[in-house]
Amino acid sequence: MSDKITIKDIAKKSGVSISTVSRVINKTYPVRKEVAEKVQQTIQELNYTPDLMAKSLKTGKTSTIGLIIPDISNPFFASLVKGAESYLSKKGYSLIICNSNQDMKEETRLINILLSKKIDGLLFTGSANHNKFLQEKVIDMLPVVFMDRAFVKTNGSYVLSDSYNGMLDLLNYMYGANHRSYIYISGNKDTLSAGERTKAFSDFVKEKKIEKYRIYQAQYDYESGYKAIKAMDCGKGYDAVICGNDLIAYGVIEALKNSGVNVPYNISVTGYDDIMFSRMFSPSLTTVRQPIYDIGSKSAEKLLKIIENNKKIKNGIILKNELVIRESTMIRSDCSRQKD
Repeated sequence: MSDKITIKDIAKKSGVSISTVSRVINKTYPVRKEVAEKVQQTIQELNYTPDLMAKSLKTGKTSTIGLIIPDISNPFFASLVKGAESYLSKKGYSLIICNSNQDMKEETRLINILLSKKIDGLLFTGSANHNKFLQEKVIDMLPVVFMDRAFVKTNGSYVLSDSYNGMLDLLNYMYGANHRSYIYISGNKDTLSAGERTKAFSDFVKEKKIEKYRIYQAQYDYESGYKAIKAMDCGKGYDAVICGNDLIAYGVIEALKNSGVNVPYNISVTGYDDIMFSRMFSPSLTTVRQPIYDIGSKSAEKLLKIIENNKKIKNGIILKNELVIRESTMIRSDCSRQKD
């Protein structure tokens, strides 16, 4: 037997035909459970690894998926990637992860690199909603699924959560907890999530006839939250700071602590996402839990369906969010309000 184990070796040791081994490895045709288990056991015993280059030349596919995210340091995207990778690995696909640093020019460069790698499909969470290169060219070249994004002017598929109603649920809770003045710190205005959450806030203050409020445009990161609340005199005279995501909220709370403002007694602070650190933060963060892992997993599932069926799916999946109440908010009373 040569050093390179082949499916012929697997077939001989398993006592089955080469075609049966091929069916088990490639999952191209059903094989009896006991036979498949025997073949898999032999594969493990002989430490067999398939020749991916040969398979690629034969099928025209690389079993490789590209994934672009805007900020690899954000735990939100780490959970998103984990969900996608977990599903794809079970299906025999590899994942190439690229970080664009929230730069659309870099996104375009990365897309071209991934195309040169002959990826079978692309999972995309871009820095914004207007990458024209992606919308006008790439989406017609290979299967694409948008994660936590939706490009309404294209026929691409998407998986995201209901940012509008998630934010509205949070705001209605805060109103019920007797908060009547608000600072809203948004994320990147060009992303769908930020747009939907800002729209929810605007509709809320209009419906509730809230007279005292401010909207501050920022980015989805800690530094933006810290600088934003400092620029607004640490929210003096307001009941609550509503943040576009948890990272912004961390920055806000840290800035308030450093200025001697008590959260939540003087002012309540909320986030959005419920990334893993939010329950451990001090005070623990009231936020909206997104099914982040599921967004990644379902995006990967949808992409593979498009690839396997060789047909575009022109629809999306919108998942529900969950309000999580923790220590960074309280039921407000007149004596616990900051004074102008």
